[in-house]
Amino acid sequence: MATINGRHSLSDLPVMDASSSRGAGYVWALARIALGWVFLWAFLDKTFGLGFSTPAGRAWIEGGSPTAGFLKGTGENALGGFFSGLAGQAWVDWLFMIGLLGVGVALILGAGLRIAAVAGGLMLVLMWAAELPLTTNPFMDEHLVYAIVLAGLALVSAGDTLGIGRWWGATPLVRKYPVLK
Repeated sequence: MATINGRHSLSDLPVMDASSSRGAGYVWALARIALGWVFLWAFLDKTFGLGFSTPAGRAWIEGGSPTAGFLKGTGENALGGFFSGLAGQAWVDWLFMIGLLGVGVALILGAGLRIAAVAGGLMLVLMWAAELPLTTNPFMDEHLVYAIVLAGLALVSAGDTLGIGRWWGATPLVRKYPVLK
């Protein structure tokens, strides 16, 4: 390691790729599966009204809107007029639910992480924007943290460990269209 005036230079420190360590691969895989479950669980609870965030009577299969409660509650927020106007619209409900299901399944399986990271990140940033101004922090909340983690999962190919990412990436379809990895 090079020294400057007897001291080590930070640029000479060894750099480890986050995906090069076996332990890091398992940590990223567990983060991927855990975040996938967050998305998939939200889909299941909103669809079937399992009584956690969504009471049975407000389930999507019972005619409830998975977006109405959250979006209508944003009316007083900075962008509330925009978001509350989307509340309960069928196309918004369908996009939201397809997004929750698709991102959740992709993360749990470990395939399609690039698309899942973009779609999930967009959903999370929109949910963050709907809540502005935040009440517990000037700008940072779990939506942005999850979006950052999604980007990291895609960048380190987190689906290759404890997932089907390596197999998926070798398919002719993904080799032809790498964005699907």
